[in-house]
Amino acid sequence: MLLDFLKCFLVGGLLCVIGQLLIDYTKLTPARILSGYVVAGVFLSAIGVYRYLEQFAGAGATVPLTGFGHALAKGVREAVDASGWRGIFTGGLTATAGGIAAAIVFSLIAALFARPRMKR
Repeated sequence: MLLDFLKCFLVGGLLCVIGQLLIDYTKLTPARILSGYVVAGVFLSAIGVYRYLEQFAGAGATVPLTGFGHALAKGVREAVDASGWRGIFTGGLTATAGGIAAAIVFSLIAALFARPRMKR
């Protein structure tokens, strides 16, 4: 079990280090980096690499944004297999509905209790 925690920490940490290096040493905005992570997850899933990373690292690979991209691609693949081309439009949302709903609910809660203001 300790080895599983270590693999999870190392893979998740490596993904975070790459993101931090992109923030520090490139002119990419955080939004572009986050979008890039999702697209990278979709791409790695499409070529069949991400499932091995998911088996190796568990939550270290599924929790970061690359895991969200992988879940989108996996959902689309399963929906296309089950219902044909219409699955392209429904599979990704079905597979990630829980995460999307949680993000909306917690954003609403944060907006109710926080006092947002513009940066100067």
